[in-house]
Amino acid sequence: MSKITRNSHSVSVQWLHDHLQDENSLVFDASIPKVTADKSDDRDVQIPNTQFFDIKNKFSDTEARFPNTMPSEKQFQEEARKLGVNQDSTIIAYDDLGLYSSARVWWLFKIFGHDNVAVLDGGLPEWINQGYKTEAKQENNKPIGDFEAKYNAKHVVYYDHLEALSKDSKFKIIDARSSDRFNGLVAEPRAGLRSGTISNSVNLPYHQVLNGTTLKPEPELRLIFKTLANENQHLVFSCGSGITASVLSLAATIAGYKNSVYDGSWTEYGTLKTN
Repeated sequence: MSKITRNSHSVSVQWLHDHLQDENSLVFDASIPKVTADKSDDRDVQIPNTQFFDIKNKFSDTEARFPNTMPSEKQFQEEARKLGVNQDSTIIAYDDLGLYSSARVWWLFKIFGHDNVAVLDGGLPEWINQGYKTEAKQENNKPIGDFEAKYNAKHVVYYDHLEALSKDSKFKIIDARSSDRFNGLVAEPRAGLRSGTISNSVNLPYHQVLNGTTLKPEPELRLIFKTLANENQHLVFSCGSGITASVLSLAATIAGYKNSVYDGSWTEYGTLKTN
C-alpha cells in the first residue's frame, strides 16, 4: 500500500511508475487549457488508470461570480467520492503542461483535510520523456469512495482579509502572474478585467520556481523565497484566478514557508477593488 511521507508534496515519475498498481493509489489528470495560451495544450493520451479531475466543472463553484472559486465542503466531498477517493487513498495529481493546474488539486485536498496527496513533478511531459507507457484517454471509473471532507481555513484567504493583511508585517502577498501582467504592461487575458496589483504585493512569476516542467530543487526554492520574505512571515499567494498561485503554494510549502492562497486572486480583487 502506497503512502506519501508527510513532507513529500511532490513525487517523481519513477515513484509513480513503481506505485501505479498499489491498491489505494488514485491518479488524477487535472489538465486545463492555459489561460494565456493561444491554443489548448490538450493531449490525447494519459497515464494508465488515470481519472479526469475536472477543476472547472466539478471542483469549482460554477455558480460563483469568479472563475475557479473553491467549491463547498459538501460539493468537494461528493465529487471526490465519485472518483473513488477513500480516507486512506494516496492521490497523485498531474497535468499535461508539466506543473500548472495539478497544484490546484494538491491545494484543494489540503483545504479539505486530506494530506496523503502529491503533485507529479513534471507531469505528463516528464512521464513521456522517461519512456513510460501511456493509454488513450478513457474514464477508468472507480467504486464510490468514503472520503470525508473537513474544511481547513488556514490554507485559504478571502477578499475581506486582504486589506488588513496587506498592511500587516507578519504577512507577505506574492503574485504569481507574469511580470508584464503584474506591472500592467500587457492587458489581462480576461475580457473587461483591469490591470493592477494588490496593495503592497510583490511579484514572483510562477515559472521562476520551475526548471522547464519540473520544480527546482528545495535549496533553490528556499533561496527564491528568502529574497522576497522573511522566514517567519506567512505568505499569501495570488494570481489570475487561483491556479498558478497554487504552484507557488506548493513550492513555498516544500521550502518550509507557512502560506495560503487568495482564492479569488486578481480576477476578484481587480473587479471588486475600485480605488
